[in-house]
Amino acid sequence: MERANRGFGYWAVMALAAVVVLFGLPILVGGVWLIALGGSWYYALAGLGLLVSAWFLFRRSMLGVGVYLLTFAGTVIWALWERGLDGWAQVPRLVAPTVILILVLLVIPALRGRSGFGSAAVVAASVGVLALGASGLGLTSLRQSPLLAQEAAVLAEPATQEPSIAPRPVAEPLVVGADWPAYGGTYEAARYSPLDQITPDNVGQLERAWEFNTGDLPSEAAEGKYSPENTPLKVGDSLLMCTAMGIGLAIDAATGGEEWRFDPGVSADAIPYGATCRGVAYYEVPGAAADEACATRMLWGTLDARLLAVDARTGQPCADFGTNGQVNLEEGIGDTVPGWYAVTSAPTIVRGIAVMGAQVKDGQAEDAPSGVVRGYDAVTGELAWAWDLGNPGNRGAPAEGEVYTRGTPNMWTTAAADEELGLVYLPLGNSSVDYYGSNRSALENDYATSLVAVDATSGEDVWHFQTVYRDVWDYDLGSQPTLIDFPAADGPRPALVLASKQGDIYVLDRATGESLFEVEEREVPQGGVEPEYLSPTQPFSAYHSLAFPDLTEADMWGMTPLDQLWCRIQFRQSSYQGMYTPPTTDQHWIQYPGYNGGNDWGSIAIDVERGLIIANYNDTPNHNRLVPREEADAAGLVPITDPRAGQGEGPLGEAGPQTGAPFAIDVNAGWRMFTGLLCKQPPYGGIRAIDLATGEAVWDRPFGTARRNGPFGIPSMLPLDIGTPNNGGPVVTAGGLIFVAATTDNLIHAINIETGETVWTDTLPGGGQANPIVYQADGRQFVVIAPGGHHFMETPVSDAVIAYALPE
Repeated sequence: MERANRGFGYWAVMALAAVVVLFGLPILVGGVWLIALGGSWYYALAGLGLLVSAWFLFRRSMLGVGVYLLTFAGTVIWALWERGLDGWAQVPRLVAPTVILILVLLVIPALRGRSGFGSAAVVAASVGVLALGASGLGLTSLRQSPLLAQEAAVLAEPATQEPSIAPRPVAEPLVVGADWPAYGGTYEAARYSPLDQITPDNVGQLERAWEFNTGDLPSEAAEGKYSPENTPLKVGDSLLMCTAMGIGLAIDAATGGEEWRFDPGVSADAIPYGATCRGVAYYEVPGAAADEACATRMLWGTLDARLLAVDARTGQPCADFGTNGQVNLEEGIGDTVPGWYAVTSAPTIVRGIAVMGAQVKDGQAEDAPSGVVRGYDAVTGELAWAWDLGNPGNRGAPAEGEVYTRGTPNMWTTAAADEELGLVYLPLGNSSVDYYGSNRSALENDYATSLVAVDATSGEDVWHFQTVYRDVWDYDLGSQPTLIDFPAADGPRPALVLASKQGDIYVLDRATGESLFEVEEREVPQGGVEPEYLSPTQPFSAYHSLAFPDLTEADMWGMTPLDQLWCRIQFRQSSYQGMYTPPTTDQHWIQYPGYNGGNDWGSIAIDVERGLIIANYNDTPNHNRLVPREEADAAGLVPITDPRAGQGEGPLGEAGPQTGAPFAIDVNAGWRMFTGLLCKQPPYGGIRAIDLATGEAVWDRPFGTARRNGPFGIPSMLPLDIGTPNNGGPVVTAGGLIFVAATTDNLIHAINIETGETVWTDTLPGGGQANPIVYQADGRQFVVIAPGGHHFMETPVSDAVIAYALPE
């Protein structure tokens, strides 16, 4: 008879009890594990409470409700104690328990009469606890970074070789306004426009003036490898740009109509980490007649390591440049294969010399192509000098039968330049094996992860400033330096501002490399696999840092208590002593910030008139492990030179073989869990205004909405500022606006520079991992971006170039 009376209410209670067991059992087991690792006791206690509640629910007793209410009340108290009213932090702590609470309340009618509990009292208590839990989800706190401290500059010995090309006279300075003539606006790279037609008051009227499609979309061979990151130039009436695969284009700046196209025919097998062409360079030949072929020219590098020069008006190759308009950049490099040595960034032209670095694909082998930086005559393509770290006595090409020093730090990003001083500033990476340093030379130890000032006509060292000593964290310098007249106490001082991946921002005298602010030599963690190699101290900038306090177990995150618990267990299992935790092999180590920043290739923008630095940044860790060579070999981890390379992802995930070193490297970038979400709680990225004169933060906020992010890649569509990872940088205008895309929400943002408030957005057809530009054409101010998407950022690929302007 009792079985016959079992209706919907009975089965609802049984189903709920089963759900509570499904949550409670792993939380109890994982909680005991976490206690054994020295972590929080909450999960074990909560898991026990859930299982007791489930027991009484299975018995159809109102005690099941009472025990759950006590467990939930304890959860709320613990959550508020641990993280206060930070809404995103409370998502894994309170959302799932609140959902279960609602279900528990709904089954009360089915349990009535089965227990002496007063139903009214239970419901009243339930409502009170539910309100308390909901209050923990109401507010999201914004964090302000504490200022770290430090800095140090080491002068280099000058090279002895005389320049091979007669020095050119100082050129007229580039001017931003109607034009945007260089990657960073000018080679001083302030990313500032004096245009003020668009303001916070009228930016809401912005509309798409035109859209152009390049036609460069991934072939089958290039699928999943596109990250164009392109910033066009605007000179005269034209936009000049390159696509992901290095196709050169000119577009009418006012209408978006195509003017010419030059396809160098780059093969997909040349793609290194991603198909990227960040920019091109424009050059006017001194003294050339206006109608002379290639009197104005566009120069850029390709993924298959060529330097190209074409007529900026017609797109025809410059016959007087190299061989039929191109120079082979693999000359002197030695053994390489497609995809190992590639050019991804724009040339920097100073004193008539086009300065070129190259990307050497990370983590492959110690015997990698050289990181040599070279200068080429912008008219003839002739080699002017070669800055070869391992051979400072020779600033020319290698002797016959020799090659540039292999495995040395490279410059994959974009240099800045001072035309008046004749200096070019090279942001260097670290050596070819990023995460192991004991085999590096003394010169590599002195120069890796340094900004190097080089005489642009001779290639001689002038000074260098090292931002990380003995870098085994891949904190290479990705940000282009910005040259300004710094408002010092005794008057304007020619300086440069350099942002770094570990977060420090340095201000240096650009003639001498002297720091204008104190540099603190701070002790850092020791140990790991190379205790004899690591530096006992690191340089911390006293001016400003984008870095946040060290992570704690409470910073771990997830969508539910289960995945948060798993991240807490991983945290406790990992080696972590704060920033610069040494790499380890017997356990994972946490690198925070991760190799994506801090600040990366998007760089900063500076409004000198308002005295503000604008920096968007990442706030994510990496979860890494050095893999012993035997284990790497067993996993089939081979360098790019091996025919088996690239044949699918192996058991070590994102890993580099580091052949020649005792360890390969296994990197979990962002420290992602099985859901695809990050183990660290949001925000994962932000944007900040910094007082230029003092280095103090003016405002700081999370940057990027959650609309395109969610577990298992499912977009949440929440228009809330979670603060997403971002790649790409800002541009600022005299009109009081910051234009920046960069985030994973596929939006371009206009932000009020005074307040940090977003005042306009537009949805892009692809990921906005590119820098916008601002210019004027036909009396209208335009904002242009090429939202090409990004495989690493998991944003959609696009071939669009989009221009915005106010209505005519």
